[in-house]
Amino acid sequence: MLALDNDPEVMRLINGGRPASREPVGTRTLPRLLHDYPCREPRGYWAARERTTGAFLGWFEFRPLEEHGPAVVELGYRLNQAAWGHGYATEGSRALVHKGFAELGVERVTANTMAVNVRSRRVMEKTGLSFVRNFTGDRPEAIEDSEHGEVEYQLTRTEWKQPR
Repeated sequence: MLALDNDPEVMRLINGGRPASREPVGTRTLPRLLHDYPCREPRGYWAARERTTGAFLGWFEFRPLEEHGPAVVELGYRLNQAAWGHGYATEGSRALVHKGFAELGVERVTANTMAVNVRSRRVMEKTGLSFVRNFTGDRPEAIEDSEHGEVEYQLTRTEWKQPR
């Protein structure tokens, strides 16, 4: 986790590429990833590992937006650079969306990223999510390209059920 959050390219559109120290990873990142949601089991985060080697690639987020309500979940992912361009983000996202609608009672999946994050936007689209809106996020500090704002995508259960 520390290596992932220390990679300037991985973190460029998250915090401007600033390195993380061990303390915030231990006191903020890991507790967030290990949080139990009363409305649902399993937890809202999954480790991503390469199938043949078991190497840690990063993590996926599929967590309820409301602590006690599983109907709307946020999809997210953070993968190391070695995993980029191999389809892992799309594969993991599709698997979570399927699990959410088929098994977990999810009604809507939402995801957001910086408007300039073309790769992440493409993963959302390949996963079946559609563009909803542009918005300006509440960032504590401006980072490069944050002036372009953020985008939100979503997929509803009804849309997911429709043949493509």
